[in-house]
Amino acid sequence: MFLSRLRTRDRVPELMDDPDLDPEAHRRALAGLARLNRWSWSAGVLWPPVRRLAARLGRPVRLLDVATGSGDVPAALLQKAARAGVRLEVAGCDLSPTAVAAAVAACPSGRFFVHDALRDPLPAGFDAVTCSLFLHHLAGDDAVSLLSRMRAAAGELVLVNDLARSRFNYCGVWAACRLLTRSPVVRFDGPASVRSAFTPAEALAVAGAAGLTGAAVRRRFPARFLLTWERR
Repeated sequence: MFLSRLRTRDRVPELMDDPDLDPEAHRRALAGLARLNRWSWSAGVLWPPVRRLAARLGRPVRLLDVATGSGDVPAALLQKAARAGVRLEVAGCDLSPTAVAAAVAACPSGRFFVHDALRDPLPAGFDAVTCSLFLHHLAGDDAVSLLSRMRAAAGELVLVNDLARSRFNYCGVWAACRLLTRSPVVRFDGPASVRSAFTPAEALAVAGAAGLTGAAVRRRFPARFLLTWERR
């Protein structure tokens, strides 16, 4: 049975990762992903530790979002910070110029730039480095490399919000992608992402290999986990 294969990680090439993807199809897919992020409370998963960091530092928090896509997550974090009276400065990077252009349009108060996080070190000067729904795209060695680069760039905090692989989550993501978006890219990539995803225990092992000693991984509804590492 197909769902039984979810016991092990099965990396599936995603359409969004194709450098030859039509830019208009890419923009529609980014919009669909932003809708799914709002539905799944993606920024809400990241917000509590960011708010606690702001209270501890007592100054503006400088945050870098890696593989930011359309910038919808840092934009939502800025909205939460404004409502809470928290001072937050956001930046985001992505390999795709199409994604960066969408992020600039969606979050004009942020700073967004093209950057290959797997080839080049992340820029320094950030308190928190976050990443949402990107870790599952990577082979194991690349996942370790990404987390190691995030650790090196983060002055205080690393947060990774990603899908957790399970049969329940596969079914939920399959349904959500058909209810919330018409993008054929997202409708293919969403379920493929769950097949490619780590379990929380696997993600914790990757964090350990990347030197994130003391990292914690906790499940978050719906279909997510949050990996948290604080510099001591």
